[in-house]
Amino acid sequence: MKKILRNLSHVQIIALGFLLLVTLGTLLLSTPLASASGKSVPVLDALFTSTSASCVTGLVTLDTGTVWSGFGQGVILFLLQIGGLGFMTIATMFFILFRKRMGLRQKEVMSESINASGVGGIRKLAKSIVLGTLITETIGAVILALRVYFSYNYSLGKAVWFGVFHSVSAFCNAGFDINGSFSSFSGFSGDPIICITLMVLIVWGGLGFLVWSEIRQKKFHFSRYNLHSKLVLTVSTVLIIVPALLFFVIEHNASHAGLSLGDQVLSSFFDSVSPRTAGMNITDTASLSNGGILLTEILMFIGGSPGSTAGGIKTTTVAVLLLFSLSIIRKDRSTNVFGRRLPDECIKKAVSVFFVNLTLTLLGVFLISCLQPNLSFRDLSFECFSAMGTVGMSTGITRDLENLSKIIIIFLMFCGRVGSISFGSALVEKKAPPPITNPYESVTIG
Repeated sequence: MKKILRNLSHVQIIALGFLLLVTLGTLLLSTPLASASGKSVPVLDALFTSTSASCVTGLVTLDTGTVWSGFGQGVILFLLQIGGLGFMTIATMFFILFRKRMGLRQKEVMSESINASGVGGIRKLAKSIVLGTLITETIGAVILALRVYFSYNYSLGKAVWFGVFHSVSAFCNAGFDINGSFSSFSGFSGDPIICITLMVLIVWGGLGFLVWSEIRQKKFHFSRYNLHSKLVLTVSTVLIIVPALLFFVIEHNASHAGLSLGDQVLSSFFDSVSPRTAGMNITDTASLSNGGILLTEILMFIGGSPGSTAGGIKTTTVAVLLLFSLSIIRKDRSTNVFGRRLPDECIKKAVSVFFVNLTLTLLGVFLISCLQPNLSFRDLSFECFSAMGTVGMSTGITRDLENLSKIIIIFLMFCGRVGSISFGSALVEKKAPPPITNPYESVTIG
């Protein structure tokens, strides 16, 4: 086994780790013990749920709150936590707890899994990730549990499980809920305590572990932050405020019609935060206007930030693409931001990630539309963008998917979590670069 692992690249090890996690989850969820009825669920539905949980997506063919037993929900929670943090983070903590020495290879794989720039201080970073996660999720769980216990007459046990499950799900940007009837949090749409708590967990989990470290070390001295953190925080802020304003305007007479002004503001911010990439909703997704659907798809496609619990092409990718496009329009010699020049490799990777993710998403839409022409293009495109972005929002067609369509969505969810470029790299043998390069020849663009 060790010999096999030595021959695998870092990306292949990460992809294999997620595949093993999905397999383990499928086996556990396929047992009668995992079902509330005591009867085994279909293997494909178990695989779909396991992939969705391991890849912190949230799309489900079976209602989490009613179909799965306490054991089954516990398995899903376990998959959410491991999938959100990354299995290499958990493995690193085992090295630390059992006082085992981490080799350079283990450190490199850990660095790759959280998008760190190097292996220096990786053990310390792993400790801070796990500790920060536990503290954040505990605080969120306590607030949520106390709220439903005192305000919604939940029993103590049910309130605690509600708090723990949804705190982990929100922080890991997973989108799973145990509220039943595929309702997500629509029953709490007018509750600012629950909604704001969930939004804070989603945003904090989606910023990324590297940004946490930066904030902890340099506090509020923004000028001292590295370029990565500056871009993440700037883009994340813009992607919360601007879409919230747009949702407030375009959904005023649509999905938000009949709500009070305060509830419209709360719903607008939740609609802005959740698609990147938590997947929880307090607004009925199917009732969104066409403009709201398109805006949500854009947010789902962008997602969170590198090294976080969120999916999508990431905030930094969008920032780099926009900055690069602006530099071309302005005919600048290089792409600059915050007094720094972006390297060409960074721009190339951003272009690749954008193109591959968009291609896979559109391919999924095309294939499922051929398999199930009865599904509307609006709902189908939303489903595929949600799967690729590991979001979990749906207009309600997930449980209507046929077996081949489910497999396509499973593939998109897996690629979305591992990373489309990483997944492709894991399948293709790495070759040494050629000793010579081809001569230049230009082509006409635009």
